Amino acid sequence: MKALILTVSLALLASSALGKQPNIIYILADDLGWGDLGCYGQKVIQTPRLDQMAAEGMKFTRHYSGSTVCGPSRACLLEGKHSGNTYMRGNGQLQMREDPHEPILPSALKLAGYHTALIGKSGLACNSDDGGLPNRKGFDYFFGFSSHTQAHWFYPTYLWKNGTKVEYPNNTLHAGDNYSEEVVTQEALDYIDRQKDGPFFLHLALQIPHASLRAKEEWKDKYRPILKEKRLPDRRHPHYSWEREPKTTYAAMVSYMDHNIGLILDRLEEHGIAENTLVFFASDNGAMQEGGHKRDSFDSNGDLRGGKRDLTEGGIRTPMIAWWPGTIAAGSTTDHISAFWDISPTVRELAQAEAQADTDGISMVPVLTGQGEQDTHDYMYWEFFEQGGKRAIIEDEWKLILYQTNTALKPRAELYYLTEDMGETKDLSKKHPEKVKALTQLMDSARTPCKSELFKLARERSPEELARMTAPKKKKGKK
Repeated sequence: MKALILTVSLALLASSALGKQPNIIYILADDLGWGDLGCYGQKVIQTPRLDQMAAEGMKFTRHYSGSTVCGPSRACLLEGKHSGNTYMRGNGQLQMREDPHEPILPSALKLAGYHTALIGKSGLACNSDDGGLPNRKGFDYFFGFSSHTQAHWFYPTYLWKNGTKVEYPNNTLHAGDNYSEEVVTQEALDYIDRQKDGPFFLHLALQIPHASLRAKEEWKDKYRPILKEKRLPDRRHPHYSWEREPKTTYAAMVSYMDHNIGLILDRLEEHGIAENTLVFFASDNGAMQEGGHKRDSFDSNGDLRGGKRDLTEGGIRTPMIAWWPGTIAAGSTTDHISAFWDISPTVRELAQAEAQADTDGISMVPVLTGQGEQDTHDYMYWEFFEQGGKRAIIEDEWKLILYQTNTALKPRAELYYLTEDMGETKDLSKKHPEKVKALTQLMDSARTPCKSELFKLARERSPEELARMTAPKKKKGKK
């Protein structure tokens, strides 16, 4: 570690003196790109409430997601570990595992006296339809999607509420009476109403803007005169909805998400609890290209290279805004290098919860409050088990990416110096082989082993088949 962290900040002293712990809301968008918000350079899509949130709070320019797809990224967030130490290192038939002696974030907050809620898309299992899993993992209240596949559609036939199905018989996945983002937002507002006396932790995990592309007509109408998009011929998509106006719809979805986040902030103000509530906003990974959306339509990855499923900056660097009136300096910007695995130690410190012994993260309380010396990471590490396997590491602005790491004895390497090449356009691996070697060795020391074959099987088999295939073989004996 490069600096000593001041473990008791001014915010904590004030909170303790008042006998209060701050409410904490962590809002997570799904596949939103670095360049999709006005405060991060977007020129077409309008995001006035998030821009206001940044103007009244803090904007992070070097914040990273846990991974480059949703499942492992969300595991890093809730476990406080990087993807070299989590069980979920790719999407598939997997559930988050936790050490029984080291509670994950919601459980730790419960022990500190918080009421905890997960509303929206669960990150605890990629394709499990177990609606009671979030409650068993420490959330007092859960409403939303348990399965990531079900969360691809904005008109679900049902959602889960604490293990019980809430059915929407007029919904047909791509159309219907109940638009899931509207329902989820209302649930979040109702939750704040119920828990306004605090302290509470709300993880609001939105679907937007992940495919399918679906938006209400009144929001599409805002962009039709601007984009003047020619409607595509009508046809069917094998999984996602077929959207005839993909640009118009994508822009409408992001603006609608922005509107709903504004409703959350307004509700905090109405209850007079904004100054005792810290709100984070981020995206679970880089910009997608699914459901008819193309990253280039709105420069969704900004000046960064790549997007979802890449370990280049466009795949893992995410917008992140922190808003806490009266505590976080308005209009502040930080280039402090941070990641999803820092959220757990940060929130635990602010909540006066027990510190996490096995975290890869570092508390960001000094950055947020402007009080004390901020500790920094020695390095940042990621690994991803899909597409043949990829790993990446950043140390002192040198970034190494390895490809085909699941099987190759000598994975292909790319090396970049981010200070001079944020867009990762100049591969320096041939010029600096000694740096490639040193960073590769650091990668090996940063991670714990995990069987890639298990993840490959998990993507292709049901949980029952996987259990049978990996069970110990019984020895044949005489009858």
